[in-house]
Order: sequence, then structure tokens, then C-alpha cells
Amino acid sequence: MTTLIRSKDPADGCFERRFVALARIRWDNPTMATATADAKRRVVLPAVSPGDIFDIQSQGEGRLLLVRLEPPKPEPKMSLERCVEVIAATPLRPTMTWEALKAITREP
Repeated sequence: MTTLIRSKDPADGCFERRFVALARIRWDNPTMATATADAKRRVVLPAVSPGDIFDIQSQGEGRLLLVRLEPPKPEPKMSLERCVEVIAATPLRPTMTWEALKAITREP
């Protein structure tokens, strides 16, 4: 336990502030992080950002292990030149004329 001696000099400052500062240094108060589920079974985790993805692994006896997953990296966007190449190379081009298509699909 730390003992403090009151200073008689008022310029030294308040001894309570010094006591609190010393108490913070000497007193290690480890706390267990706990969370409570709400009515919709949601739990707020303090070290999580919105959009984080987790793998939930059941370890039995009411224990769950959350493993943060790396989000997949987005594929690079297609450039205009590449779009034109793909459209030109597409096999989905009509092989018949509009007149032939009208003749097949219209009733006489």
C-alpha cells in the first residue's frame, strides 16, 4: 500500500490528485469484456468495425469462437478498351436478319 504525506506547501497541488495518479500506476484492474444479447440475439463487440465478417465456431458447453475473416479483394474494374474487346468477341450475335425473325415469330 502506498502512503502519502501531505505537503504543507499549497503550491505543491492537491494531494488527492497525486494519490489518484499513484493509485492508477500501482493498481492493475484487469476487467473481463462481457456482452449481453438483446431480444434479436445481437451482441455488440467493442473491437469490431461495421462490415467485419466472422466465422462462428461452436466449441461446446456454451463456448463460441469468433474468427475474423479477411474480406475478398475486389477485382479490378474493366477498362473501356477491355469492354469493347469483350463486346466485339461475344458469340451472342444474331445470325439472321430482322425480316427472317419476323417471319418466324409472327402469325399469318
